[in-house]
Amino acid sequence: MKKIILLVSIFIGLATNAQDSISKVKIDVSGFIDTYYSYDFDQPESKFKQNFLYNYNRQNSFNVNIALIRATINYENVYAKISAHAGTYVEDNYASESIKYLNEAYLGVFLNKSQTTTLEAGILPSYIGFESAITHANLTATRSILAENSPYYMTGVKLNHQFNEKWSLAGLITNGWQHIEKPKSDIAPSFGTQLVYKPNNKNTLNWSTFLGKEAYAGNFNMRYFSNFYWDATWNSKWRSIFGIDYGIQDISSKNNEKATWWSPILITQYTINSKWQMAYRIEYYQDRKNAIISSLFPFETIGNSINFDFLPNSKFKIRTEGKWYHATENNFDLGSKNNNYSITTTMSFEF
Repeated sequence: MKKIILLVSIFIGLATNAQDSISKVKIDVSGFIDTYYSYDFDQPESKFKQNFLYNYNRQNSFNVNIALIRATINYENVYAKISAHAGTYVEDNYASESIKYLNEAYLGVFLNKSQTTTLEAGILPSYIGFESAITHANLTATRSILAENSPYYMTGVKLNHQFNEKWSLAGLITNGWQHIEKPKSDIAPSFGTQLVYKPNNKNTLNWSTFLGKEAYAGNFNMRYFSNFYWDATWNSKWRSIFGIDYGIQDISSKNNEKATWWSPILITQYTINSKWQMAYRIEYYQDRKNAIISSLFPFETIGNSINFDFLPNSKFKIRTEGKWYHATENNFDLGSKNNNYSITTTMSFEF
């Protein structure tokens, strides 16, 4: 009888401890849905607009760009994020991936008591650039050429340290330039860094780098890349972002031939009132040897766009954007035009 009582006591103790542990696990669920209609005035015969765009790239039809559901789990000094997504963005941007429907899937751990040092591993959001696939975080309705042709996600390990309120530094080892799985198992991992400086709550300066072997014309050679941006909130009405990309792709190790690309961009947003905003973007993208953008001709394009946003509340947005691309060569409409005009309207909800 004493043994039975002892076993029951042990079981009750273990069950109580398990309940205490479970009660310490915090789970938050969030999501996002982004619908759109986009019209290209060149009226392409295919359902796609431009091959260098991965968001809002369906012509003359109503679509879901991205629908996402996310779970964030916290337990003591460990956290995890996992999110599933679907939509035309997923079909276009994850076309080469065998794992398409995971937007994020990573674990993180705080390595010190002050929680200033973290280690994360898995499918991570990109550390490069200021535009994400979640439209609520962006000043413009559509994405810049710069954002569309740099990684939206990375798979690997990230070590980040927050030195103080102003400075943080991260180092990454990844499977490469926006790859969930490595394209070739015999190439070395890629490396990246991210340095962030926030002098105050109105300014953020970010410098990110990438180093690794990537494909060009079927061969894997070194790619060197740098992204810098400055995000400035001038006052309650005005906010601006200036960014610039610069990259070098080795073409041939025998004769030291290289391809370079670069892209400066400026976006300014004006808040009219609590319900209305507008933004203007001017951008330039030069990739003459088509290291990043596949084209029949050298790619050199300037883009202008203006968008108006209606915000019935903080979670819901209706945005309309007009955009004009002008290229030095006939890069549009299957190599027949050097100007392209389009209009896109989006309706999105974040919860």
